Amino acid sequence: MAVDLDDVRVFAAVARAGGFREASRTSASSAAGCDAGIRYEETLEKDMIAVPIGQREQRLALAASGAYLERHGRPTHPRKLLDHACLRGRFPNGALCPWEFERDGEVVKVDPTGPLVGSLGNATDLLVDAAIAGTGLLYWFEDWLHPHLESGALKPVLERWWSRLSGPFLYYPSRRHMPAALRAFVDFLRADSK
Repeated sequence: MAVDLDDVRVFAAVARAGGFREASRTSASSAAGCDAGIRYEETLEKDMIAVPIGQREQRLALAASGAYLERHGRPTHPRKLLDHACLRGRFPNGALCPWEFERDGEVVKVDPTGPLVGSLGNATDLLVDAAIAGTGLLYWFEDWLHPHLESGALKPVLERWWSRLSGPFLYYPSRRHMPAALRAFVDFLRADSK
């Protein structure tokens, strides 16, 4: 279901006024009993088998609407994000997505605050729509933001600092008796990557 931009403006107004937070309905315990999951390399557990899935390199992009940048200015360094309204994503386990930037070997990690935190997977479109509506800056996958950057609805910010990361992995525990559907999917992924 598409989100009406007028509804986003209402959410943005609520967020600016009171710091509305959208909580995840998924808890870490809901992952128990699953045959497999998808994670990025840095969060994989050592005892899991991991199979590459999707694009092998991805980039995180920082963006905001032109209206937001006109009102608040354009940050000149990642640390300046601490002076801005930032739209954050939260993992199902409750942890906030880290904002890490890198340029010429210098790595800068910031923990910005902002008026809206959405659960990843459940509220990603809301975060993007809120950024387009001028609520704040969003740090998210470049491919996800590309249509909005291309259309001009969002403007790139600190582009020389955008981080690259390896693509996601399908992971599963080492088991002799893997469910047939998972075995077929893993075999497909391995054949497709050759």
